[in-house]
Amino acid sequence: MRCNICPRQCNIDRSMRTGVCGMGEKIRAAKIMVHNWEEPCISGTRGSGAIFFSGCNLKCVYCQNREISHEKYGFDLTVNELASKMLELQDKCVHNINLVTPTHYSDKIRDAIDLIKDKLHIPIVYNTSGYELDTEIMKMAGYVDIFLTDIKYFDSELSKKYSSAPDYYENAKKAFASMLKIAPECVFDENGIMQKGVILRHLVLPTLRKDSIKILEDVSLNFDISKFKLALMCQYTPDFCPNEYKEIKRRVTTFEYNSVMEKAISIGYDGYIQDISSSNKIYTPNFKEGKL
Repeated sequence: MRCNICPRQCNIDRSMRTGVCGMGEKIRAAKIMVHNWEEPCISGTRGSGAIFFSGCNLKCVYCQNREISHEKYGFDLTVNELASKMLELQDKCVHNINLVTPTHYSDKIRDAIDLIKDKLHIPIVYNTSGYELDTEIMKMAGYVDIFLTDIKYFDSELSKKYSSAPDYYENAKKAFASMLKIAPECVFDENGIMQKGVILRHLVLPTLRKDSIKILEDVSLNFDISKFKLALMCQYTPDFCPNEYKEIKRRVTTFEYNSVMEKAISIGYDGYIQDISSSNKIYTPNFKEGKL
């Protein structure tokens, strides 16, 4: 079967060769762990059951998970094994199953969930870069409870330069609309842990504060901001960025971050705002430390 599962529309047989995501037909994961560094409503007190998939359809030059997204580090799993790993995470009393960079495996993820639907009793989180086809997102209805999605860029020249995706915003915006159709309200349990809903993440990048503000403005004009939560992030670190991108080979300044934060507050967004101290590579998992 030829793969057209994401906006890249590679139209290749992944059993024969790889597409832009770098992955073949087999599921590959780099880390399966109890993860305590997501938003408070996701990680809670018991952690999120994270499965970090290898490969990525979005080629961000500054990716902090480069080891797995670009360099393809990981181990292969069958659909049955993936299903078993989800149940093992559930047995560790995590709040949810957190599928990190799942786009290029979304069809196999549905197959895995089908095998254990009667045994899985915690929410499924779809943790994505936002570079998705809206039609593929709609296929996740009935499988995904929470969408944890990025919107990284507004300007197509920026998304082309830093992620090789000039059509990023138009696809991310359509995908976001589909996510809100599937999960139109945020639902929390008595402990403040999200059970259903959408969280819109935005990572502020150095020199790009005006682009960040454009995203906040455009989203507020096109969507009801009371229906989802915003997670504003400043955890960008230049350690993983090649030297030729000098303009982003530094940390975000307090002025840049505060400018975006103040705009989000003035518009009326509700959600989570990272502290400026989050710009630290210690938050990147050690992918070679072992697996569940």
